[in-house]
Formats: sequence, C-alpha cells, structure tokens
Amino acid sequence: MPEPTFEPSATTAAALEAAPNALAHTAAPTIVVVGHGMVGQRFLEALADRGLTPAAGAARVVVLCEEPRPAYDRVRLTSYFDGRSPEDLSLVERGFMERHGFELYVGDPATGVDRAGRTVTARSGAVFPYDTLVLATGSYPFVPPVPGKDARGCFVYRTIEDLLAIEEYAKGAATGAVVGGGLLGLEAAGALKGLGLSTHVVEFAPRLMPVQVDEGGGAALLRTIEDMGLAVHTGVGTQEVLAGADGAVTGMALSDGSSLAVDLVVFSAGVRPRDQLARECGLAVGERGGIVVDAECRTSDPAVFAIGECALAADGRVYGLVAPGYEMAQAAAEVIAGGRSAFTGADLSTKLKLLGVDVASFGDAHGSAEGALDVVYSDARSGVYKKLVIGRDGTLLGGVLVGDADQYGTLRPMTGTVLPVAPEQLVLPAGAGGPVALGPSALPDEAVICSCHNVTKGAICGHTTLPEVKKCTKAGTGCGSCLKVIGQLMPPPEDAGLCGCFPYSRSELYEIVRTLEVTSFAALLDSHGRERARGGDGCEVCKPTVGSVIASLAPTVGASGYVLDGEQAALQDTNDHFLANLQRNGSYSIVPRIPGGEITPEKLIVIGEVARDFGLYTKITGGQRIDLFGARVDQLPRIWTRLVDAGFESGHAYGKSLRTVKSCVGQTWCRYGVQDSVRMAIDLELRYRGLRSPHKLKSAVSGCARECAEARGKDFGIIATAQGWNLYVGGNGGATPRHADLLAQDLSDAELVRLIDRFLMFYIRTADRLERTSAWLERIDGGLDHVRDVVVHDSLGLCEELERMMTDHVAGYRDEWAETINDPERLRRFVTFVNAPDAPDPSVKFVPERDQIKPDLELLAGPVLAVRTLEGTAS
Repeated sequence: MPEPTFEPSATTAAALEAAPNALAHTAAPTIVVVGHGMVGQRFLEALADRGLTPAAGAARVVVLCEEPRPAYDRVRLTSYFDGRSPEDLSLVERGFMERHGFELYVGDPATGVDRAGRTVTARSGAVFPYDTLVLATGSYPFVPPVPGKDARGCFVYRTIEDLLAIEEYAKGAATGAVVGGGLLGLEAAGALKGLGLSTHVVEFAPRLMPVQVDEGGGAALLRTIEDMGLAVHTGVGTQEVLAGADGAVTGMALSDGSSLAVDLVVFSAGVRPRDQLARECGLAVGERGGIVVDAECRTSDPAVFAIGECALAADGRVYGLVAPGYEMAQAAAEVIAGGRSAFTGADLSTKLKLLGVDVASFGDAHGSAEGALDVVYSDARSGVYKKLVIGRDGTLLGGVLVGDADQYGTLRPMTGTVLPVAPEQLVLPAGAGGPVALGPSALPDEAVICSCHNVTKGAICGHTTLPEVKKCTKAGTGCGSCLKVIGQLMPPPEDAGLCGCFPYSRSELYEIVRTLEVTSFAALLDSHGRERARGGDGCEVCKPTVGSVIASLAPTVGASGYVLDGEQAALQDTNDHFLANLQRNGSYSIVPRIPGGEITPEKLIVIGEVARDFGLYTKITGGQRIDLFGARVDQLPRIWTRLVDAGFESGHAYGKSLRTVKSCVGQTWCRYGVQDSVRMAIDLELRYRGLRSPHKLKSAVSGCARECAEARGKDFGIIATAQGWNLYVGGNGGATPRHADLLAQDLSDAELVRLIDRFLMFYIRTADRLERTSAWLERIDGGLDHVRDVVVHDSLGLCEELERMMTDHVAGYRDEWAETINDPERLRRFVTFVNAPDAPDPSVKFVPERDQIKPDLELLAGPVLAVRTLEGTAS
C-alpha cells in the first residue's frame, strides 16, 4: 500500500496563496525549531545564510534540544572510540549561536504542541509561542520486541550518551553482540572490537548491509570482516536475550536454535521516525510512520514544517541519510524566508569505511531496472568486489564497490549517462584490461560532486583552493567522500616551485638529494636551480629548506650531520646559527633535553646551579623541560659544557626537529595506568632526537585513556590500552588546534616503534616547507587513509627503505652541543664581536622581577623624548 502524501486543501491553499511566506504577517515573528541534530543545525545555518536571524532583526529563533549538548556529527559517531571527544564531534562553530542570536535550550525537549494556540511546551514547563514551527526530531532506534531486551547490559547505538554507557559497561565485559548487520551495526561491532571485546554480529537478512550491497558485495564484505576476527551470523534472528539472576545479560538465543554466550548486547536494527509530537497534535502521519509533508516540507498545518528523518517526504519515502535531510533543511528555510524551493526526492548513494573496508553503492545498485545488465569483478582473496549496473543503451544505472571504492567519486556523478569507455575497463584490475581512470574532467558541470550538500562540479570549479570550496559551498564538510574528486578539480598552481631559485617543491628536492646523493646546497642549486639562480647564493626560503633536507638525509647521502659544518652553517635559520633560541633583547635561551620529563634530583641541582651562576631566568615548559633564558652568545659554550658534563644534551628547541616526548607517570605510579608510559616516552625521545624535519615535531605518551599527557594534541601521540598502544598522528596545538587521528591500535612495543619510524620518514619525505603533520595529513592526496595504506600496509613498497633510513639516523646521531664544545674551530663562531671576541654585548641588559630577571624593555625601546605643544594649539 503506498504511503499517503499531503496535498493542501482548498482552504490551506488559499491561506498559502495569501501568505506564501509563513512569516509575512508579523514584523518580528518567532520560529521554533524542535530538535537540534545534524539537520536542525543545518536549518539554522540556512536561516543565517538568508539573513533570517534575531541578529538581523528578522525573527526570533528558539531551538529546543533534547540531548545535553548541541548538534554533533552523528555520521562520525564511532570516531569517539578512536579518541575524538564529544567536543571534536560538535557541528556548531564557536560563537555561532551568539553571533546570530539563536536561543538554544539543551536538555529541554518539546513535550507538546498546541496548534490552535500556536505554542510549544518544553519539558521544563516553559511555553514558547510560534509563528512557524519546524519539527526536526529525527528518529529513534528500533529495538526488536524480544524477551530480555531491557536486561542490564543491553544498549542502543545512537547518541554520545549511548556510547559513553557502552564504554563504561564494556570495562567489565568480555564478549559482545550487535543485533543488526547494517551500516550502524557494523560500526557498533567495530567499536566493541576496539574496546577489546570478542564480538558477534547477528543479521536477520541473508547478507550484511542488505540495503546497500548485493549478494556478491555482501559475501566479499563478510569474508573481510571475518578475517578481522569478528563472528558473523546471517540469516538468523534474535529470539531472546538471556539474563542471570542479577538481571545482567548472559547470552542470546537465536532463531536457528543456537545460542551465544555474551555479556553485552547492542541493538542496531534500524530506526523509526520520531513523529510522536505530530501524532499527539493531530498532524497527518504515514501509516508506517513519518510526518507527512509536501514538496515544500510543510505538514498538514501550513504553519508547521518537518525536515529530516522524522518526515515522510513528498515521494513517499522516509530518508535515513543526512544528505536528504540537509536538502529538506535548505528547502524549508528558503520557503520560510519567502522564496520558492522544493524537495521531491534524493540520491541514496553512500560511501563509507566500515572496519577499515571501503564500501560504496550508488544509483540502482541492485539492478532492478528492466533490462539491466551487471558487469562484475570479484576477487575473494583480496576482498574486492565491483559491480556496475548498465542499461541496454550503455547508460550507467548504478553500482556496488567493496574493498576498493576509489572510483566512487567519479562514477556516482556519471550515473544516468553513457560511459565514455567500456564498463569492464572500470572494474578490472591493472594488467587485466584496466583499470581506466575516469577523471572528474569527464563529468558535466551539472554533475553533483558533494551529495551531502548538493554541490555541483560547476559550483566547485568556480573556486581555486579546497579551503575556499569548503567555506563557500560546504562541499567536503559532510561525509568527506567527495574530497578526492574536489582536489582533482582544483587548478594546479601556476608554479609549484619552492621559491624563485628552484622550480621544484620541497618533496621533489628531497627526492633529488636522496637519489643523487647531493651533499651541498651549491651543487643542488647549480644542477637543479632555475637558470637565473644558478651560481648564486640562494634565498632565505630555499637555504634553510635545503639545509634541513640535507641534514635529515645526512646519514643516507654521506653528508656531515653537524648543521654548522662548512657551507651548512650559512643555510641555517637564526636559531640554528647558535644552537639556541634568540629572544627579543638579543639574548638566548637554552633547553637541555629531559627525555620523557624524567629527571633526577642531581640533574635538577645542576640546572639550578647553572642558572644561578650565569644569572639566568628559569621557566618550566609545556613539554616537561626547563628553559634557561638570558644567556649571551659568548656564554653559550660555557653553559653547555656544564650541562654536558652533568649528562645533559641539546633539547633541539631551536631546530625544526623533535622537541620533546611528554609522558604521564603511567602504571609505575598511577592506579589507572595500564602501560609504562615513562619508559616508552624516554625510548621514543632518545630514538628520534635530532631528527630534522619540515617543521618541529612534538609527541606524548599517555599511560591510559584518561590522556593526562595530552597525546592527541601532538604530531604523533601514543595512548596505552590494556592490549598495547594506540598510535595517533597529525595533531597539534597552537592557533589552529587539531586532535590527532588514530592510525593503528593495540600495538606491541616493536610494532609501535616500527610504525612511528615509517610515519615520520614518510612525512619528512613528502611534506612541504614548514608544514606541520596536521596540515600535511589534510593536504596529502587520500589523507589519513592513504598514509595508513603506505605506513601500515606498505602499499607503495617503501616501508623497508623508510625503516632503513630511520636506522641510519639513530646510528648517526651526535649531540650538537657536545660536538661544538669539543672542537675549538667550531667554538670560534660564538662571539658577539668578531674583532673583540671577549667583549659582551652591551645591549643585553636585564632588570629584576619576582626574584629573577627580565629583559630591560626601556633599553630596548630607547630614550623617551619629551614632546612640547606649540602655543595656540590644542594639547
């Protein structure tokens, strides 16, 4: 039976004709939004885009949110278990609500709607009048009505609160089961596995992900997931959840007569539209649920709109994907603002990564169209399955991709067109007649590239950089599956050269130096510089860049590892010139290495005595070290000598290299610790000390998930688990903080070190000048997935070489301070005046403050001149 759709009555149609803008009858109308999920937030952004905000004086906007936090990214919900915090998942830009004047009430959902009086009552008892009501209440998890479904240890997988509860309960569990083998069910299974539980997946359908993939795709997915250690049970249902005398889950009885011994059950068997408010206030709803709306997203009451998963759209569907919800939000906002817009249906194509497996489907994935033909490639050994559905006239109708979905971004927009090449060429592997890469240039301008925000190729091509595309069109800010194609659509820079001296990028120069074993800047400039630059001295961009490249490759190419030897000295930045950090008054600061932040009382005393004897200002750094400020250049070698004699070495605070590896005290002292974080931090810092890189490197090791060392704010961070170590990469603090992403989990000590070796050397090899790992990870083609393929799965066959280069670095490390103080020739550079080597710099002066010193700022500013006003002028 077809679902009912709402057609405006004659009375309603007349009302709409008289006032097509739902807000036109009042100067300061009120819009009440019930629900603040992803679609509710997108609706607020659409209002802001149209100037329909309190800040613009156009309307009062009230938002009632059931959850205790503003909208967050439910699509990436599982990333919480990869280390992302609830704040990381937030979709609400800082200051967004305040800037636009929106009133957000968290933890206070709507409990009733009075359509006659046009009011909404919240759980708190507050009553809000409305001129226009927008229902964005989303959906709720469906829990099969089986005995025992309410036992302790049963959960759903829908909100951050659900995940927090699962995480806590899993601490006392050994085995878990997920009821449902769809998209969210497999994500839940991955989460349980990541929490250390043996995991079962129970799916009533004969295959996994029955909506998205066909039988062949489901079989490929099944094999890959079982290889990961998950137990999958398809074609069976849950008959009962078994519980012990204490009411806690002990097992599951299945429909085939078998049973599973489990401690925890997650129900992920689909969702249902949340239409209770609509039912209670008399709005039309579908027979199987969903608030009936027309093409403008209006309900049977013209003052009430419904958008997202709670709505039964004009085409008779309830859409469970975020992209159609965003389109509804845009359409409703446009209509409310007085414009014309319609939502009549949406593309259900999806691309996702489940348990590390790429899965995508688009168009008529199941080949239901009359006369459709399947072009299939299947490789059970590698877990790859590709199917294209082709019409009789050669039109691409749809497809399924499992294990290799690289071409999804190009194939999906081509759905409905005749392919320019034979379809089998698009599914066969290299060496078997394919693959043929169809670049985005083959797509028409009207092809939709970003389905989340309905952005076409033409709209994207009007911009020149990815950040510009994201800001102006929102493309790439949803699920992220379109980012690769967007990157391919961006015009190449007119000149990708490092500077006016070299036509090559930093990574290209790195390869030239490595391959040709170039050991001097002059040789590189003369052989590979631009014609006009050859024979010259280079510039302030290329000199330190090439100097860093040669230093990082020194053990491999046979160059000197000491950065102040010969020509290398002239290439260094200001700080590297004197192996210390230049401060504002011309003095220098000194940071000795304190691996892992661990230090003995004897070494602390030495630092104190050095600071006292040389009159230095002391400060504890954020990297668990001690910074000594106020040294003159001529004092540096004497200070280093005292420190080196006591067992210290350079902390490389002055160089683009590893700075520090922080740590908490770990399991040695802390009752929550599960691994020895201090030992690991010391080992890592001593291994990577002195490693020259495109930018500074910071690291940290936390001994448990409480994350006291703030490892996820580092270029590479390590967090202990009961099974080993989780490795995170690409984080940083500073002006644009970024949490690191999970690269691999539950690693042994040896596995961890091996992956860090590979990651760091791959970063050094491919990053741009002064590019932090965070920016590099977002820029590099394929992002984190590509980096994981290279350093974890060795997709490029580079890992052996990367490991060997790190081994060369470790073997060739020498402390730069010790190398300097033991060489009289090298010591000669550490003077203020070449012609008066014993004379101190008279401009370096200090004044007392808080029992220490600080720079004499008056001396730096110069004398203050009195200013006298001329007679007869205003003072």
